[in-house]
Amino acid sequence: MSDPSVQQQQARPAVPVLHEERLDEVLGAAPERGRGRYRPRRVGMVWRSKVFRAGAVIVALVLCGLVILALVREQTGPEGFLVGLGLAVLPVPLLMAAFRWLDRVEPGPWRNLLFSFAWGACAAALVAIIANSFATRWIATATADPASADTLGATVIAPVVEESAKAAAVLLIFLFRRREFSGVVDGVVVAGFTATGFAFTENILYLGNAFGEDQLSGSSGFASVTAGTFFVRIVMSPFAHPLFTVLTGLGFGFAAVSARRHRARRIALPLLGLLLAMGLHALWNGSSSFGPYGFYAVYGIVMVPAFGLVTWLAIWSRQRELRTLAAELPAYAAAGWLTPAEPSALSSMRARGMARDLARHWQPDRTRGRAAARAVAEYESFATSLAGLRRRARHGAVGPDFGARERELLHHLWQRREVAAPALTHAAHLTARRGGAHHGRPLPTPYGTGNGYANGYAYGTGYGPGPTPGNGQTHGPTPGYGHAQGHTPGYGPGAYPPPQPYGSAPHSHRRPPS
Repeated sequence: MSDPSVQQQQARPAVPVLHEERLDEVLGAAPERGRGRYRPRRVGMVWRSKVFRAGAVIVALVLCGLVILALVREQTGPEGFLVGLGLAVLPVPLLMAAFRWLDRVEPGPWRNLLFSFAWGACAAALVAIIANSFATRWIATATADPASADTLGATVIAPVVEESAKAAAVLLIFLFRRREFSGVVDGVVVAGFTATGFAFTENILYLGNAFGEDQLSGSSGFASVTAGTFFVRIVMSPFAHPLFTVLTGLGFGFAAVSARRHRARRIALPLLGLLLAMGLHALWNGSSSFGPYGFYAVYGIVMVPAFGLVTWLAIWSRQRELRTLAAELPAYAAAGWLTPAEPSALSSMRARGMARDLARHWQPDRTRGRAAARAVAEYESFATSLAGLRRRARHGAVGPDFGARERELLHHLWQRREVAAPALTHAAHLTARRGGAHHGRPLPTPYGTGNGYANGYAYGTGYGPGPTPGNGQTHGPTPGYGHAQGHTPGYGPGAYPPPQPYGSAPHSHRRPPS
């Protein structure tokens, strides 16, 4: 992928969390791409197998999906089901794209998001249909008043049942995918995908039933029940269910960043978010009982401002993640794990996207270009996780496995640094210029050309800028990075003390052997 001159042995920085261990031994045991930490197999304990647990979850969700499919089809009929399915799917891509955009700084794995969507569309919807129907019938039998039973079921029973069923998906990921649930944005995204799936199934049911009523009455066009239901549920309030459940996700997100010693707070925040979700859901469902204009009053006075406030909070949390990168990563740059320009590049979405584009265009063919861009994207994601981990450690929100997790993330960064570090460094210089434009000049190629020239920047084994040829040496007045063989010291090991780990004893500053 690169020129042999770039692949020379580089000086490896000191591992911040080790004591007297050899760096070669540690990096030699680094996990391969896409693999997590090694865990020994437990013979005879089938339920501890990841494959078994994943298969059990998939089978359970598929069974729930088949049952909910049969129930919805029975209530709406074949034609109503098809019409409802075609109309209900329209807002789903937009909502998923919005939540995925919010998660761009540290993208969560798709398996968690797909699980959340499937849980909402299948498991939570099935629980809601069965529980709501049973509770409404029981109230109607006990009170002998079906009308009040429907109102009570919609305003009291449904919010409690539905929000609890959707919150179960957020709770499961919070408990069993704790590494991938690290803050407010993760809570919002997981809750949003869960609620999007739930609203998708519910909209099929409502729109299918509305189409059945139109067939019986002969209504059509804008005056039909189907058109009115579509306008209210798809056009005016596609964000209703996501907004309710996002309040629960915010509670779990704030709990994730709370100090571990504040156990009461970590329990109370998710419960508070769930109660707020139930309350807002009950107010929305009961708005029609406030008079002919009650629905519009609740929509304009409560729903729209609440949606704007939650949206602002989610975007603010996203920007906070970028500020965390700028604040925490310079410690690793000082220790030699990152180039000096990388923290500023990683804290800018514009520079991160430009780095992926540069890595793609620097490769000689499309296949290698896609692989290089993917390596840079993974590097950015691991660096974001590293900065978030260090910030949580600063606030006492990490467990005793902080050191192991930090070493694992550093391993992943080290495996991709040969491709990612030059692209991010150059992207930082480009975005620092006026407007970050290329001014019509061709994209530089710091690796893969063999000459080391890159638009005034020297890229050899050292990544630092310099006015003279790279080729692994930096003779200019600007320091290089890594194995700088020129006359200027680099930012390699020994130049700065490595960052101190949280909760561990001070380690030796002796430079490890290459």
